[in-house]
Amino acid sequence: MTELNGIICINKPQEFTSFDVVAKMRGITGTKKIGHAGTLDPMATGVLPLFFGCATRACDRMPEDGKRYTADFQLGLETDTYDIWGKILREQQASCSRSEIEAVLAGFRGRIEQLPPMFSAVRVNGQRLYELARQGKTIERKPRCVEITSLELLEFDEERQCGRLDIVCSKGTYIRSICHDLGERLGCGGVMTGLVRTQAGIFTLKDCITLEQAQKCAVSGDFSGVLLPVGRLFRSLPAIRLNEVQSKKFCNGLRLDINRVRHQRLPGSHAVYDNSGGFLGLAVLDFDKMELVIEKIFAERK
Repeated sequence: MTELNGIICINKPQEFTSFDVVAKMRGITGTKKIGHAGTLDPMATGVLPLFFGCATRACDRMPEDGKRYTADFQLGLETDTYDIWGKILREQQASCSRSEIEAVLAGFRGRIEQLPPMFSAVRVNGQRLYELARQGKTIERKPRCVEITSLELLEFDEERQCGRLDIVCSKGTYIRSICHDLGERLGCGGVMTGLVRTQAGIFTLKDCITLEQAQKCAVSGDFSGVLLPVGRLFRSLPAIRLNEVQSKKFCNGLRLDINRVRHQRLPGSHAVYDNSGGFLGLAVLDFDKMELVIEKIFAERK
């Protein structure tokens, strides 16, 4: 099977790590060079963009914002991991109303400081917090600034004291901590019971396929219907069009005279295309040297 170049979004199944999915897709596609953007915990499901072949060069250019989650929570319970899979530390009767929860949620919106949970991959003095937590240790952590763009209560069952949140947030936000902190502020404790990432950057669940569907593509030998072009990530950037000779020079890493290329006189990154509209890479315009300076090349050498 020919190695793939492009992006496939997988709806990550529960109990798989992000690296498990990468390993599984290496076997399914026969492509060795695969990267992913935005790690998901094993208990979470949802959007996991995988980058194949030359597209792996775009992993670090994946938009950081636009992460969106649906999180289920249960009040009246506290665990050491802040989710239902952890060790129960405290359990009590909760009797919160929807209006009480709505009032508390207002304090989580915008730029807030969030304390990372002990069961997290944050490093302190060279050690992962979860490594210390597994040893039964709890250490002082510094709060981190995150941004909650949107936080809405989708559902709440007052009898069962469980509900569902829709959250749009910045990179580094711990959804488990939101559920835990919500319970703390309500005075009854809270844990996350389910998590689905519904959006990562420009990709949503509508762009995703399952591992089973990927396997069917492998059997038929056709991934064309699910392989997304890496250029899709950069459609919002101003465009530069190159002719055949210029495209060859660009793909071979040579700088070009900006007086000889079609461009918009704008600062920052530009998306570079060949005459047929094929995406080649990213570049910036250096008006001091009057050169097109290459940032990244995604096409093969010509």
